[in-house]
Amino acid sequence: MKYTIHNNFLEFNAQEWNNLLQEAVSNTPFLRYEYQQAWWLHRGGGEWQDARLVLVSAHEDEKLIGIAPLFISEYENKPALLLVGSIEISDYLDLITRKEDHARFLAGLLDFISAQNLPSLDWYNLPDSSATLPLLKAEAAARNWTHHEEMYRPTPRIPLNCDFEEYLARVEKKQRHEIRRKTRRAEESGRGVRWYISDMRDVESEIDAFLHLMAQDPNKESFLKEPMRTQMREIIRAAHQNGWLWLAFLEADGQRIAAALNFDYDNKLWGYNAGVDRNFMELSPGWVLLTYVIQWCCENKRAEFDFMRGDEEYKYRFGAVNQYVMRAKVSR
Repeated sequence: MKYTIHNNFLEFNAQEWNNLLQEAVSNTPFLRYEYQQAWWLHRGGGEWQDARLVLVSAHEDEKLIGIAPLFISEYENKPALLLVGSIEISDYLDLITRKEDHARFLAGLLDFISAQNLPSLDWYNLPDSSATLPLLKAEAAARNWTHHEEMYRPTPRIPLNCDFEEYLARVEKKQRHEIRRKTRRAEESGRGVRWYISDMRDVESEIDAFLHLMAQDPNKESFLKEPMRTQMREIIRAAHQNGWLWLAFLEADGQRIAAALNFDYDNKLWGYNAGVDRNFMELSPGWVLLTYVIQWCCENKRAEFDFMRGDEEYKYRFGAVNQYVMRAKVSR
């Protein structure tokens, strides 16, 4: 297997990258070529000011076997080799390789990293179900390298593959009553409450509307500094252009009062971010729109709604069950 370092995304064929991802051990929107490229262009919205791209590919008889999307930056007072997308805005990261190639690709990658004298690994947001985690541990032990693994964040999600009433029957009784009550109250308010999925006919205007609603939350407003706004725009455009953006709005009194930015990818909906107009809280716009989103998932046979990182209470009220993303560190 031949390993090669690339310092530019343009050295890859985007379709070949995404085709491999479709068969990979972790197939998430955050590993798509267009997402990774958009993230790197703005360095995670300014999260990494000084970083060097180290994309590693492995080929065997001219067949692409694996991609390790990596970069080097100073982190916690020393150089580290991190996954492209680390840390704050890319909920799931991993290596890109098929299950049958996973073990030997990772073993060869570690040998290559050592031979190139690259820094220690510090990989965030690996799904707790990823085989990369036990493989890293085993390979580190075989080399007498230091290994550390820890839970980084919960990633609550709702398993679906059912109709909406069956979903509601699984929610705790009190919360089921609240979901129905708040939705009914909004629908019967006489204020023209309706929801719809954006057709993105005017892309920039739709992005503006979403970011405006997102910024109504003071914490999100402080998060959305100009470099992050630019990054978010780039990600939304990339998702739209490549067919996996799912942006919905809730209206009342003829204006948009809530928004849900999701990714419709690999037969599930990934809940990336949301926003509500604080002047309409009596209509519970966030709850109502989320109810419609989950109902859409049921009606359209999506297998899961993934809230992704964060343990906000409302996620569990809607019946979410925890899984986790991990942090794994390996040093020679």
